[in-house]
Amino acid sequence: MEPHWLSILPPVTAIILAIWSRQVLVSLFAGIWMGWTILANGNAVIGLRDALEACVNVFKDGGNTKVIIFSAMVGALIALTQRSGGVTGFIDWIFNKDLVKGRKSAGVGTWITGIVVFVESSITSLVVGSIFRPIFDRLHISREKLAYFCDSTAAPVCILIPINGWGAYIMGLLSKQGIDGAFVVLLKSIVFNWYAILALAMVLFVILFDFNIGPMAAAEKRTKEGKLADDDATPLVSDDVLSLNAKENVTPRARNMLWPIATMVIMMPVGLWITGSATLQQQGLFAEASFFDVLSKGSGSTSVFWAVLAAISVAGIMYYVQGIMKVEEIMSLVVKGMGGLMPLAILMVFAFAIGATCKELQTGKYVSEVAKQWLSPKLIPLVLFGVSAFIAFSTGTSWGTFAIMIPIAIPLVETMGANIHLVLGAVLSGGIFGDHCSPISDTTIISSMASGCDHIAHVKTQLPYALLTGAIASFIYLLLGLFFS
Repeated sequence: MEPHWLSILPPVTAIILAIWSRQVLVSLFAGIWMGWTILANGNAVIGLRDALEACVNVFKDGGNTKVIIFSAMVGALIALTQRSGGVTGFIDWIFNKDLVKGRKSAGVGTWITGIVVFVESSITSLVVGSIFRPIFDRLHISREKLAYFCDSTAAPVCILIPINGWGAYIMGLLSKQGIDGAFVVLLKSIVFNWYAILALAMVLFVILFDFNIGPMAAAEKRTKEGKLADDDATPLVSDDVLSLNAKENVTPRARNMLWPIATMVIMMPVGLWITGSATLQQQGLFAEASFFDVLSKGSGSTSVFWAVLAAISVAGIMYYVQGIMKVEEIMSLVVKGMGGLMPLAILMVFAFAIGATCKELQTGKYVSEVAKQWLSPKLIPLVLFGVSAFIAFSTGTSWGTFAIMIPIAIPLVETMGANIHLVLGAVLSGGIFGDHCSPISDTTIISSMASGCDHIAHVKTQLPYALLTGAIASFIYLLLGLFFS
């Protein structure tokens, strides 16, 4: 299908319908069905057939399958650490050591943890959510706020400290455009990645000044009154998993939570090294490759999958050796935990399917081609930021947005005399902004899951902060365009 204005209808309709109805799964499938109906020239029956096939085809991509499986396996890790007394022991240890003395120190802890764990956005959200969810619950801080912290210290950190899969991916896109020294270009663009910078700054501002606006203020008021969720909320993690109590006659120990979490964090770069080494060896380039070269060739989805699996294995072995659980109980909890995250797995399938539908409709190409027709040199940074944001919002993927926009943006450097670092920073910044706002983004979904939050509640409470941050970034790009043109 040639790029057409109809291509923007399915994703935008799905997003609006999800926010309005709170029925995310139904809304996403409606968007998928609409997209394939458009591709079938208006035949809704064929569109339904193709929509169902698109959902099945999600599993043809090994990376998608691993993301879906590891998302479900997180439920197993949550169940095991809860039942073993690890979560209770960790909370007791935190408060006994006075490491967290109140709401502000808990918030700063999430912010620092999110920055330190920069190897992969999913791992960042999972670690922050796993560690701080029980602490936030005890301090009566809303899970919506935790989800916002998870989301805003995941992708922004990974793109600002690009010694990870994010950096490798962007450098690959730049190299395809004939850019020499892609790593240096990427590093110099960091100072122009204003949404990511401001998103991190906004989180710290919210923490230090207890800055609650819109739906977040209502969520905070509700939680302070002792109510973790609204009556109609549907957390992505089943309450049966989150509410598991420690076994009787088991001494709560912080290490029963911290060691599995540490395993997950450590295994991420190990996985990147193993998969990157294998790739370079196949290409005959391993001997002269640097440490960063090896990591940059690693598979992010495979590494996260291994990291979560290793964490579950370590947890199971620890609890068996300590006599806390037998093998049968460990396996039962693994199954129960994964079962509690089945709604998330289905949601991820639909999110990937609507992304594939948008690709087939060429949504991103249509939007970018429309923007190019009226692009002014002085408005290049602002327009690239806005177009990238809209594509990411509509498709739910920042990486897909980068793949669309970088080949469009880089030629502008030569044809219109634009600053390459500013242009790249605007594109990357816009992709993160749109991805943050989109309810069909995988990072948004994982942040909801990691915090035990209703997904649409997370989207609604985060949106005012994201829009405020995006508005400030837009103004900066307008000024930079006038200054650098």
